[in-house]
Formats: sequence, C-alpha cells, structure tokens
Amino acid sequence: MSVRGILQKHASTLDVLLRISDAALTGMTGWLAMLIYLHASPPDISGYDLGLVRGMLLVLVIFPLFDVYSARRGSPLSKELGSVTLAWCAVLTLLTLIMFLTKRSGDFSRGWFLIWSVLGWLGFMLERSILRVVLRGLRNRGYNVRRIVIISNNLSGITLLQGLQAAPWTGLQVNALFCTQNEPNDSHSACEDKHRAALPATVRRFDGLNQLADYVRQTEIDQVWITLPLKEEDTIRKIMHLLRHSPVPLRYVPDMSGLHLLNQSITEVAGFPVMSLADSSMDGINRLIKAIEDRILAALILLLISPVLALIAIGVKLSSPGPVLFRQKRLGLGGEEINVLKFRSMKLHQDAPGQVTQATRNDHRITPFGAFIRRHSLDELPQFFNVLRGEMSIVGPRPHALAHNEQYKELVDRYMLRHLMKPGITGWAQINGFRGETDTLEKMAKRVEYDLYYIENWSLWLDLRIIVLTILRGFRDANAY
Repeated sequence: MSVRGILQKHASTLDVLLRISDAALTGMTGWLAMLIYLHASPPDISGYDLGLVRGMLLVLVIFPLFDVYSARRGSPLSKELGSVTLAWCAVLTLLTLIMFLTKRSGDFSRGWFLIWSVLGWLGFMLERSILRVVLRGLRNRGYNVRRIVIISNNLSGITLLQGLQAAPWTGLQVNALFCTQNEPNDSHSACEDKHRAALPATVRRFDGLNQLADYVRQTEIDQVWITLPLKEEDTIRKIMHLLRHSPVPLRYVPDMSGLHLLNQSITEVAGFPVMSLADSSMDGINRLIKAIEDRILAALILLLISPVLALIAIGVKLSSPGPVLFRQKRLGLGGEEINVLKFRSMKLHQDAPGQVTQATRNDHRITPFGAFIRRHSLDELPQFFNVLRGEMSIVGPRPHALAHNEQYKELVDRYMLRHLMKPGITGWAQINGFRGETDTLEKMAKRVEYDLYYIENWSLWLDLRIIVLTILRGFRDANAY
C-alpha cells in the first residue's frame, strides 16, 4: 500500500480515535481543574467523578451534532475552532441544566466548573491546532495527499488550479488539466496558447479527452474535478462514460461566481440533488443558537435599561401630545408583516397614502426631545420587546418601511433577499456607516450589500462583534436625525 494513501485508508479509525481523544481530554481537564482549585482528585471528592463522566458522555453525543468531525481538508483552522467552541459551550450549558434539574448544582464548586470550562476549551484548541500542524507536515512529506485532475473548457479551470496551488495545506495536488473542446471563437479558453504560461511546470496539459481514462488509471489519480458550465451536460456525461472503469471519485465544481449566489449549498430531497442558489444561514443548530442568543440578551438588556425606558417614556409624553410608543408595519422573516416598536420622536402627522417620508436633517416634525433620542439611538430601545416576541433579532438587517420595500425592490438587485433573516435592532450595515437616511440609490445599494454579507457570513462571533461595536459607536451617529 502506498504511503500516500495510508491516512485515507484508516480515516474511520482516526475519526474514532479523535472522538475518544475529545472525551478523554474532557475528563483530564476536569481532573486538572480539581487539582488546581480544590487541591484534590475525584476519588477524594464525592460526586465529582459523576460530573466528569457526564461531561465526557455529552462530548461524545454533542460534538458530532456540530460537524466537529467533518472533513476539514479545504477549510481554514478558524472555522474548525469555531465549531469546536460552539460544541463545547453547548456541552457546558447542558451539563449545567442537568445539574440544576437533578438539584446537584450546589454539590459542585463554581470556581472548579469555570476553570474546567476554560481548560477544556484551551485543550480542544491546542489539540486541533497540533493536529493541523501534524497533518500539514505529513502532507509535505507525501502522506495524505490527494492527486487531482481538473477538466475544464474555460478560465475557471485555471482559476481553480491556481487556488489549489496557493493552498498546499489542503493536500490537494493538481497533476493535470484536461481541456475539452470549446465553442468557436471562445476568448476565455483555458486551452489557448496564451494561457499555457499560467500552468505550473508540475501540471500536465492535455487537449481533448482521448487520454483521460489511461492517464487516470496509470498515475493513480485520487479525484477528478470537473469545472464546466451547466449547459455542458453532454460533455459531463461523456467524461463519466470514459471513466466508468476507473473507481475514482468525480467532483463537479460549477463556475457560478458571476451569479452572486447567497449561501449556496447542495442537499438531497426525495433522492434528487437540490442546489440552493439563495438561502438563509439560519437553519438547524444556527437557528437555535441565534434564538437563544436573542432571548437571553434581550431579557438581560431590558432588565438593565428598565429605568432608562421609564425616563424616556416620561420625556416623550411631556414633549408633545400623543402615545409614547410608535408602531410601524415592517417586513419580518420571509416577508411577513410585523409591528415594530419605537419611542415616538415626532409630532403626530399623517403621510399621504402609500408614502413614507424619511426623516431629514432639521425635519420640522421631530420634537427636540425626539431629536435627542434619535441621535443617540434611544428611540430603538422598545424593539427589544420585538426580540422577546421572536419577531426581530438583536442583530440583523434593519427593517425598512413597506413603501420603501416596494420602491427599492425594483431598483436594487437582490434587495428582498434581506428578508431571509429576521430584521435586527442593529446590523453590519449600521456599524459600517450606513445608518439613518438613505437619500440616494447608491446608499441603499451599499446598505443591501452589507446586509447580504452579514446573512452569508453569520456567526455568533460576528453578532457579538456587531453588538460591541454598536455600543462603542452607535449611541452617537451623525447620520441619525
């Protein structure tokens, strides 16, 4: 057996060993926390051994739910560490809940539990980092390397090849590029002479597919990657026929960079492959994590700011006749109408039917007290009640007036995709300067761009970053009036 494939052959064994290692690390860090904080080990302290066993079992059950053991060959270390961190937090949360329900929480030292939490997290981070270093070292020595053949008829093949060449840590080694026949006068062909210089000396180039089957068989290719337009189904079918006698995995890498996709993914429904071209990242565990984040933070914030809410309510009531709260219809998740709450900052007035006039600088409708609370974002505080009701999130695309949705959905590309996620009190666009009046089409387009970036790149850490930056920047904004 070739040393190149030794890790691949024993991948399932290594996966089991990693799971056992995680469980063992959980127990070891808990035991170490006892030595540090309690100056004793489990046999000397009644009940702590049961707590460690529960933690180890929860790691075995919970970690796989967070895709901790999925193949990470092509993904950055930060993504893996983020998944492990979320999984460890879930384990600690469930362990705390179990101790509370069994009325055993008083039997354990909170200091020990905190030290165990930190030591466990540091242990997992160190374990994954060391594993990455070891795997990279093995790949540099020819172990665990996958030999790749790319088949293309345009520059997407060159781009894919260069991307893999620039990321040697993936262990994906491109051996050859096969160029299929192109349409007449195709100026983007990867087979043209002017693009030969883009190929590294270690990569062979073939015109046509006549030698594909022999090359794959004779050079022990591990994977064949096809990057062709979707319309080239006849060519793809031909490739599959040519390789029908070669037990080599085929990977299809569609070139869809020009389509501006959002959270694209491929799933299987009723046995059929289904590709998502635009979707929300709020699925499965992500939806649960964000819901927990919203409810806990909203409840804590409302508890802390309740005296401020009372003072603002009195100020609004004294500033001008009318109700304290102002309700406006907005679109929530999936385009469903919701009533968003705000402290009233304007004198009572009536817009023309179907028209919503945005607040402008020196707007005569805004009361002096209303100008103050708008400038410092205090008029938005009642929306934490919308968060508690599940209609909004703390972080998300800001909800726009219904009339603005009707206006801009025809003017700004992908505008309505903002509603793939719950609207938020603050957002990525707001902390990047796109808050307040959007008096030009360019400003609205930029706001939508930032909103879609947030939807595609959502993570708990991004939410926390936005919340912190909102606290630092958002209480005073020159664009808010």
